[in-house]
Amino acid sequence: MKHESVLLKESIEALNIKKKGIYVDGTLGGGGHSAKIAEALEGTGQLIVIDQDPYAIGRGKERLKAYNNITFVENNFSNIAIILENLNIEKIDGFLMDLGVSSFQLDDGQRGFSYHKDAALDMRMNPNIAVTAARIINSYSKEDLAQIFRLYGEEPFAWQIAKNIEKKRSIKPIENTLELVEIIKESMTEKEKKKKGHPGKRVFQALRIEVNRELSALEKALEDSEKYLSIGGRLVVITFHSLEDRIVKHFIKDKEKPCKCPPDFPVCTCGKVSTLRNVTRKVILPAEDELVRNNRARSAKLRVAEKI
Repeated sequence: MKHESVLLKESIEALNIKKKGIYVDGTLGGGGHSAKIAEALEGTGQLIVIDQDPYAIGRGKERLKAYNNITFVENNFSNIAIILENLNIEKIDGFLMDLGVSSFQLDDGQRGFSYHKDAALDMRMNPNIAVTAARIINSYSKEDLAQIFRLYGEEPFAWQIAKNIEKKRSIKPIENTLELVEIIKESMTEKEKKKKGHPGKRVFQALRIEVNRELSALEKALEDSEKYLSIGGRLVVITFHSLEDRIVKHFIKDKEKPCKCPPDFPVCTCGKVSTLRNVTRKVILPAEDELVRNNRARSAKLRVAEKI
């Protein structure tokens, strides 16, 4: 499937790009957002693109080879502070994060992200990290597995799936994606299996988040990127999961109204000052025509904040 960047028009508009500004795309992915940012820059304008997937970096260099204002960095966006320090960049004018899995990652059967194709249970966005989905499935306790499935996947059959995983792996290790899919299906009621959407979606999402430590990486990236934003610089984040969206929403809220004083205090005594302004009072969702073109945009949400 051809990769289509989600909320492309809306996110580029939200960045409010200055032609000679410095911007960071923390999640290069298929390169759609990066291309639009690079296209809008002129003169001394710079774009730093980050991705922990070496394949994405390779694809991006090929797709964006027409632009000479891009610096490619193979790393995790949670290391934004180190990356900018190494590049001798003190301030940036915008930071974009698209937290979705790229189509080429989902569609590459060897990566183990897809519940439609048989492959090793991998799910690593960075192939150099040690933890794979197979290691988690075969080594975590059933209690920890159930918690991950409930917390990161909002899976109603989390406990039954975890119990059945424990039972199956006692006979032999669970190594492939379709093996796991069968266990998930066996753990569900017939009524649940007939519902819209693949039965494995929630568990696979939960495993991907756990393998790649996605939520802790997001929290660190938000904190560090905000410190590097120039006044008027924009933080633009596209999420695909309620937990991700909640983290972004609360981060912006805490930076906009940071006072921790009890509500009955007549004046603030904590001394905390606002550093961000919430640009989008209501979350931005994909337009209907985008949903028709790209079903993977269905769960996308866009939030925007500006440095003050």
